Amino acid sequence: MKRQHKRKLTVRVTPQTAYNLERLAAMAGLKGPGRVVDKLVREKMIALHPRHEKRGGCP
Repeated sequence: MKRQHKRKLTVRVTPQTAYNLERLAAMAGLKGPGRVVDKLVREKMIALHPRHEKRGGCP
């Protein structure tokens, strides 16, 4: 099994944001709020840099 690159990060959020992260995790079937943060950041980066969506292409 391949090891994944992970780094521990602590994020302080409001109670409302914490509640919404838990709800999003449950709706998406993810293990916890950290996975939701990963998914949201990944989607945002793809939206900001659409040309990097597929690897192997021209820059």
